[in-house]
Amino acid sequence: MDVLRVDDQLTDEERMIRDTVRAFVAERVVPRVADWFEAGTFPVRELAPELGKLGLLGMHLRGYGCAGMSAVGYGVACRELEAADSGLRSFISVQGSLSMTAIHRYGSDGQKDEWLPKMAAGEALGCFGLTEPDRGSDPGTMRTRARRDGSDWILNGAKMWITNGSAADIAVVWAQTDDGIRGFLVPKGTPGFTTGDIHQKMSLRASVTSELVLDDVRVPSDAMLPGAKGLRGPLGCLSEARYGIVWGAIGAGRSCYEAAVEYAKTREQFGKPIGAFQLTQEKLAWMEVALGQAGLTALHIGRLKDEGNVTPQQVSFGKLANVRAALDVARQARTVLGANGITLEYPVIRHMNNLESVLTYEGTQEVHLLTLGKAVTGLDAFR
Repeated sequence: MDVLRVDDQLTDEERMIRDTVRAFVAERVVPRVADWFEAGTFPVRELAPELGKLGLLGMHLRGYGCAGMSAVGYGVACRELEAADSGLRSFISVQGSLSMTAIHRYGSDGQKDEWLPKMAAGEALGCFGLTEPDRGSDPGTMRTRARRDGSDWILNGAKMWITNGSAADIAVVWAQTDDGIRGFLVPKGTPGFTTGDIHQKMSLRASVTSELVLDDVRVPSDAMLPGAKGLRGPLGCLSEARYGIVWGAIGAGRSCYEAAVEYAKTREQFGKPIGAFQLTQEKLAWMEVALGQAGLTALHIGRLKDEGNVTPQQVSFGKLANVRAALDVARQARTVLGANGITLEYPVIRHMNNLESVLTYEGTQEVHLLTLGKAVTGLDAFR
């Protein structure tokens, strides 16, 4: 069910990554993920070492036990992970594209040596503390502050909607200082640093989502990431995570599409399979078109990224277009399945609910629209 045969453009190594990750999720995740979603749990400590052995944690980074795979290879992995569940891809994104990338790109040699090998192996988990309870799309106005106290730093503030928050061994926390926004590594168990999980979610239920609270948290001077100053630091990491979503959303949409096609071929009404009716075929055809276009977009952006020529505006284009396409596919697939589409026996309603979150995290749809609008007009609508 890939009329354009987009995957024919992958290299042998990229197809190997695809097949390896697809086999892993088929065996270890797909049979259990509906139960995790229903229960609102995610066995992060169980899965992390297995994902580390596969080289999926920080797989686009080089050195320190990281796999050093291509951008397209990483994207293909994200696609196959999110075909299982957005929560699984979110874990990989936060661990590798946010937490590990922040340390790899902006950390000191000591910070890299201490944390990256353990994080690549899944022995240590990270989270990325940027979003605040009342500061989402405008992180430059964050209220979390870090002040000097002798040679130490004292952090106060709160972060919200933090994936892996309560499970993390190390938190990358961004805070205002007298010298601009800086990043700090805050280990779990540091006095004054507490976490609380967010419950009653109807989306991304198979994912750990937390609040971080910093109450006079004292960290040493070498806890600061020396290479990051200003918003350019965290936004650079976010661009990496957004790139993973460009691919990941296709996986979620594809899972819904495949369920709809199989259902349409076996569900009978009026004496024949519903897939034989013109209106059903129209829905399936539009799903195929949407996913084919999304696949081409992801592959093109991935190749640009591997060449070192990708821009943040191009990543915004892909995130905006592909998440929207996947969500439309999920909603159409739900109508093909009828009442069965709202049960966890099929993956559609789970993916559809998850994609509602993917639409607004790592930059809302509106933020990406305005990013493209600025690229087109040269005029800034944010300020």
